Amino acid sequence: MSTSRHPKGLYLIFATSTAERFSYYGMRAIFILFLTQALLFDKEHAASIYGSYTGLVYLTPLIGGYIADKYWGIRRSVFWGAMMMAVGQFLMFASASMLEARELSHWLMYGGLTFLILGNGCFKPTVSSLVGQLYEPGDKRLDAAYTIFYMGVNVGSTLAPLVCGLVGNTGHPEDFKWGFLAACIGMILGATAFQIFKNKYICDPDGNPVGVAPQRSASTAQQSETSSQKSTSRTLLMLGSTLLLTLLFSINWNADSAHLFADADWIGSLIYATTVVMPVIIITDHSLNRHEKLRIGVIYIIAFFVIFFWAAYEQAGASLTFFADEQTDRHIGGWEMPAAYFQSFNPIMIVTLAPIFAAVWSFLGKRGIEPSSPRKQAIGLGLLALGYLFIAFGVKDIEPGVKVSMVWLTGLYLIHTMGELCLAPIGLSLVYKLSPARFSSLLMGVWYLSTSAANKFAGLLSGYYPEHGVSKSFMGYPIENLFDFFMLFVFMSGAAAVILFLLSGKLKKMMEV
Repeated sequence: MSTSRHPKGLYLIFATSTAERFSYYGMRAIFILFLTQALLFDKEHAASIYGSYTGLVYLTPLIGGYIADKYWGIRRSVFWGAMMMAVGQFLMFASASMLEARELSHWLMYGGLTFLILGNGCFKPTVSSLVGQLYEPGDKRLDAAYTIFYMGVNVGSTLAPLVCGLVGNTGHPEDFKWGFLAACIGMILGATAFQIFKNKYICDPDGNPVGVAPQRSASTAQQSETSSQKSTSRTLLMLGSTLLLTLLFSINWNADSAHLFADADWIGSLIYATTVVMPVIIITDHSLNRHEKLRIGVIYIIAFFVIFFWAAYEQAGASLTFFADEQTDRHIGGWEMPAAYFQSFNPIMIVTLAPIFAAVWSFLGKRGIEPSSPRKQAIGLGLLALGYLFIAFGVKDIEPGVKVSMVWLTGLYLIHTMGELCLAPIGLSLVYKLSPARFSSLLMGVWYLSTSAANKFAGLLSGYYPEHGVSKSFMGYPIENLFDFFMLFVFMSGAAAVILFLLSGKLKKMMEV
């Protein structure tokens, strides 16, 4: 086999990932509009549901990765994860097809979200690890292979809002079902192709199948049992702490004893509790030495600031979709572009700008002036604040219902994409470099936990999107119009950027210990 050619299994994984991202981003592009325009939820309730869904999408991979490693194997996890997501999309289609039966439609929607969350938990942490198993250790083609894989992710992310938005975001609530059906069909096609060709193409260079269920010999089982007994107490501690913290986060401290848990957001409390408990459990492990704890501390600090980045960035699927739908003039000639199409802008810009940013970092690195990883992330947060400042001045003093040029939203997405390229890939690389090998998977899980918390927080913040006749304020900050709303993210992201920038020198020293 030519050393310059990639194994055919890579392109099967590429196609499967494209289908999965098509399914996820296609549904996400129209989801918040479906909740408000078809199911008639108010924006605050819809944003809460959106935040819980996207938050759990990044929480369940912790469980899915464990199941794959311990029981199913990667192949089975990828296939059944894809099929559960297809079922979820079909239930969303059924929900959108029964709008007259309001209660049934709601239950079908919640059932669909459940299957999508569980399916993503099985799929997300496993499919990418298949790529590396197709190559021998040290193969120089691996970086290029992951680049091809990443392109598949962005192809799906680009096409999804265009297709699902075209058929589902028509201005008629009864048409949302076609967007969900398109996402369902895309996922079924990807799962079917993977299942048909996996035995032929998902193999190592010697032709042996990879990603199969783990085989357990008698000695392995005995070692596993001994190890399991040692970790039982820490597992019970983790579960107990998570449960206790979830209860504490759910208490309404202003209510009387009979109504302590009135209106509790149990999903949000669980996400936040897990985000606190898991890092503590890891860093208190007795096998870690001081240097390892310092380096893990850097990961935790960066992950904390990343929460503020994604909480503001992920407004794309909620409040910025409201803005695109209600207050952006989307006419191009005689055609009105669907609001969902704006969610294709980011992946298109990612593909366009990624090589430029890679070249810039390389250029600066050769001259010894490349910013440190923490400083790059501070720059990313700063660009996020700048994007919101740009659109805030675009809507300043405009009346509700008055539509503004697409330039403002397009400019925001352009600036935010540059911020993402400073933060997201740098963060993943940083976690890989700083993690002790025996904790690498768990610490990558912690990194995704920060994204989970951020997505839930994003849903909460989207609930403050201004609505006519509704008075809103966030921690004493009044939000009376769009300018106030967007400036909230300028202050939040800008403050995080400044603090992280000031800490970056200290963090760099901790990384070099």
